[in-house]
Amino acid sequence: MLFRNVTSPFSPRPRSVAVGIGVLFFLAAVFLPALSAQADEPTVTAVLTSSETEVDRPVQLQIKITGDANAIPPNEITVDGLDIRYTGQSQLVEGRNFRFTYSFVYNYTILPLKAGTFTIPSQAIGSNNGTLRTPALTLNVAPNDDGTTTSRRGGGNSATDEKKIVFAELVVPKTSVYVGETIPAQIRIGINSRVPHRFIDLPNLSGQGFTSQRMPNPDQRLESIGGRTYEVVTLQTAITPVRSGKLEISAKDAKAIIQVPRRGGSRPRSPFDLFGMNDPFNDPFFNDAFAGVGEQKEVKFSSETTTIEVKPLPPNAPATFAGAVGNFSLATDVKPKTAQVGDPLTVTATISGRGNFDRVTAPTLEETRGWHTYPPGSNFKADDEIGVSGTKTFEMVVTPNEPKKAVPPLVFTFFNPLKEQYVTLKGDKVPVVVEGGTAPAATPAVASAGTPPPQPSARPTAAPQGSDILYQLTDHGGWGATFAPVFQQPVFWAAQAVPLLGLVGFFGWEMRRRRLANRAGQRIAAWENESAELERKLRRAGDPPDQYYAEALRVVQLKTALARQIEPNTVDAEIAVAAFDLPDEQRDRVRELFRRSDEVRYSGRPNGNSTVPEETRREVLDLINRLN
Repeated sequence: MLFRNVTSPFSPRPRSVAVGIGVLFFLAAVFLPALSAQADEPTVTAVLTSSETEVDRPVQLQIKITGDANAIPPNEITVDGLDIRYTGQSQLVEGRNFRFTYSFVYNYTILPLKAGTFTIPSQAIGSNNGTLRTPALTLNVAPNDDGTTTSRRGGGNSATDEKKIVFAELVVPKTSVYVGETIPAQIRIGINSRVPHRFIDLPNLSGQGFTSQRMPNPDQRLESIGGRTYEVVTLQTAITPVRSGKLEISAKDAKAIIQVPRRGGSRPRSPFDLFGMNDPFNDPFFNDAFAGVGEQKEVKFSSETTTIEVKPLPPNAPATFAGAVGNFSLATDVKPKTAQVGDPLTVTATISGRGNFDRVTAPTLEETRGWHTYPPGSNFKADDEIGVSGTKTFEMVVTPNEPKKAVPPLVFTFFNPLKEQYVTLKGDKVPVVVEGGTAPAATPAVASAGTPPPQPSARPTAAPQGSDILYQLTDHGGWGATFAPVFQQPVFWAAQAVPLLGLVGFFGWEMRRRRLANRAGQRIAAWENESAELERKLRRAGDPPDQYYAEALRVVQLKTALARQIEPNTVDAEIAVAAFDLPDEQRDRVRELFRRSDEVRYSGRPNGNSTVPEETRREVLDLINRLN
């Protein structure tokens, strides 16, 4: 018969069992005083829950003292290479044939710090009958599962077995990429599920020479790794190198609060027999934390550094290449399909695929003669959480300046890292019908077919001349001898056609001049409206740096175009500087804005900074206000 007095974290026993145990304890309380006089001499023994283990895998040492309630167990047991900690006690009452004995079991947790064979020496136990000694015990410790022989758990301020409790890793699909190539990355951090814990900070990507996408909401789940169950948090992101060379990157400074065992004190034990029975729910090293008597500790952990080889893009890129790296496809469409000269047409370009969509710009017309183009708008729809795959749609308004039968193909160039070459996509030539233009010249009127041909006129015969009188001529030799009305004669209509043609030409010229002036006015008004709208957006915080600098650069180009009456897309830093009367400092700031915009647009969003600082936004707005 066995009685155990042990605090248990499990639910209370059923009432019938509790009543039976109460009766047994009542009998023990009645008979123990008498039986104690007849009890045998005090004895002591010691056992290990397992004589074989590995580094960082704890076992339990149990010292059992029978027949002496006043025995004093050892406070500390010291063995080089083993971390031995006292973790509490339990009581036993054993009965056989109405003969009862009582015992105390003292529990110690042993954590191996290195591999080898260790001997736990005999321990002295003070009792009423003198000193008792435990037997010496042998513990064989094998290297842990990753082949190391020294535990990462030490004394002082080191993390408590961090290799077994927490981990962090950075997973990238490839370690050789090109500048501008976007690669997905995965950050995984985990904590042993049997350790009470609380995450404080998720890790950040650390390194130089790359940009990263914002991390969406993390995924959290339980995973079995190396025979242990971990609560694993997974974060998805994407990395884009901005310069060639070696890129060293790691996930750093994940923080969590965990509970770890502490020395001394009492703790609840498992209800399973301490001798010869394995408790599948009991892990001696972590039970203190679950019982609420462990101490809280902050741990900081990082992943190992991953090295990525970044190759430069090949030289001699096509003129239409703007920095897109990946694998893309192009589809185009035009609406409407019929129009008049000067009417707007909307050209839609859809670019789908996988790559750095931050650098995917609008395709350009292969042939621009006879077309006027306006800045395109864009919309991006991601197919994944980090925006590596998706579809970017551009809408560009074009107006024909002359009759056309088709819209020229659109051209888009990107670098394919798989083929390691530049690829130029050309859309289809979309048929359209564009009519209109200058009115045709008028044709001179012709005399009626029924009009008789003019008759040759006869010159009068000169009369004989006298010596003093000259005869007066009464007819002109060029007059026709006909009685047809004048309006039926070809000469009359030919004379009328001259002012008619002049009038038609004047009206045609005036209509064309007004149309061109109206188009120029509409274009200027569109530039002014676009500039005002962009300035309002620049005053609001929240836009990412690539979008903010692109909008600021567009405002400078629009203001320069309004000042010089040129196309905004042709404006560079030097044209903008020459267009305004600025001091040298402001000229340098204009050049810096162009340089900064190109840098951010090329590299995507700067690492670790999602918005433009307030001071920088004020400087940009002040510079734009001076461009008048």
